[in-house]
Amino acid sequence: KKHKKSGMRAMIEQLETIGVIGAGQMGSGIAQVSAAAGYDVVIADISLEAAQAGLDRLKTQMQKAVDAGRMQSGDRDAIVARISVAGGMDGLSGCDLVIEAASENEAVKRKIFVELCPVLKPEALIASNTSSISITRLAAATDRPERFMGIHFMNPVPRMKLVELVRGIATADEVFDLARAYVDRLGKTSTVSEDFPAFIVNRILLPMINEAIYTLYEGVGS
Repeated sequence: KKHKKSGMRAMIEQLETIGVIGAGQMGSGIAQVSAAAGYDVVIADISLEAAQAGLDRLKTQMQKAVDAGRMQSGDRDAIVARISVAGGMDGLSGCDLVIEAASENEAVKRKIFVELCPVLKPEALIASNTSSISITRLAAATDRPERFMGIHFMNPVPRMKLVELVRGIATADEVFDLARAYVDRLGKTSTVSEDFPAFIVNRILLPMINEAIYTLYEGVGS
C-alpha cells in the first residue's frame, strides 16, 4: 500500500513557478536560467517600472547573444515568454519558490522577507542569493525557517556553473533536496557549505584578491 506523500514532498514534485526578487544583474540572470530550464518566472522589484527595466535589459543581453551566435532566437523567445514582472511582493503570491537577489545588506533582506511572507502560500519555499550573510539569521525574519535556505549563484549567472547551497539551522532536508534538484535542472554544479561567514567561495576568493594586491605592491609582478 502506498503511503500518502507529505505536503513538503508533494510541493517539491510540483515546483513550477519561480519568483525572483531584484531585477538587477543577479536577479535577471537567475530568471533567465530558470526560464531556460522550463520554469515559469516572476521578477519582482520595488516598482513595476524597475522590474520591467530589468527584463528589458535581459532581452537586450540575449539579443546580443543571438547576434553573436551564442543563442538561438527560438530559445530567446521561449525564455521571454516564460518571464513576467511585478511591482512589489503581491505578484509573487502564486510562486512555489522565491529567490531573493537584492543588495547585500542584511537589513534590506530582512525587511524584504517580512513583507514577502504574508503574501506567499503556506507551502512556498524561500531562498536567498546572499554571498556571505548568515542563512539562519535571515531565516529568523520569516515565518518558515524550515522552508528557507541559501542558493548562492555566481556572476554572471548564465555563464557560471557553480552554485553554493547553504542550510540554515532549521532548514528541512526536503527543502535542501528541492534546492539541489532545482540547481541540477538548471544544468549547474552545486557545492554544499555550512552556514559560516562568506561560505566557501568568498572565503577563498577574498584572501586571494588580497594576495594579488600584495603581489603587485611588492613588485613580484606587474
